[in-house]
Amino acid sequence: MTTDPAALLTLLQIADGLFPAGAFAHSLGLETYAQAGIVKDGRGLDAFVRAHLEGSAGPGDAVAVGAAVRFAGDLDGCLTLDARIDAMRIVPEFTAASKQMGRQMLRVAGAWERDAFIERFAARVEDGATPGHYPVVFGVVAGRAGIDVESAAAAYLYATASMLVNAALRLLAIGQVEGQRLLAGLRPRIATLAMRAARADVGDMWSFTPGLELAGLRHAELDMRLFRS
Repeated sequence: MTTDPAALLTLLQIADGLFPAGAFAHSLGLETYAQAGIVKDGRGLDAFVRAHLEGSAGPGDAVAVGAAVRFAGDLDGCLTLDARIDAMRIVPEFTAASKQMGRQMLRVAGAWERDAFIERFAARVEDGATPGHYPVVFGVVAGRAGIDVESAAAAYLYATASMLVNAALRLLAIGQVEGQRLLAGLRPRIATLAMRAARADVGDMWSFTPGLELAGLRHAELDMRLFRS
């Protein structure tokens, strides 16, 4: 696990809910469920977040984060991984969210200090050669900072759960304390999913969340929307 203080601080920064990647603008289908009255309290929110973690973020994105940590220095490996993640995204709003957050993270990380590899990857994103999906960029930035695979995967999964809980605070009648209690209850599961992701290969990535994907597709048809996805 990551023990170097500088690397740990980098990990905390990129996983922070205040990091300007644009996570605050996305609910990943939660808004659809909330308007339909399917998710209306803490219990429903917990089931929703776990569904995302278990069916998509854990076996899919977190594995990609781990692979990107390993590829942080191998441009061809990162481009191949990015293309694979792009092929796995079928909901336009989710795809756009991932690209937007990835590109913004690249811009911010590139402004910290000069890193030739991040600059090369960012250039390929800017010229349209690769989409620059968020989990790939997250892993690249983490890897360049010297963060280990499991720590990076765990931080990504926590950031995903935190993003959904923060969205719920604006959509549901739950408070900050309940939200934090929910996140605390997810720690053991996040740790297990991160461990599995760290041991997985790119070929092991999968995602199966048809209900959540349908909610993402229906989000564009809502009469009133607070979030972009």
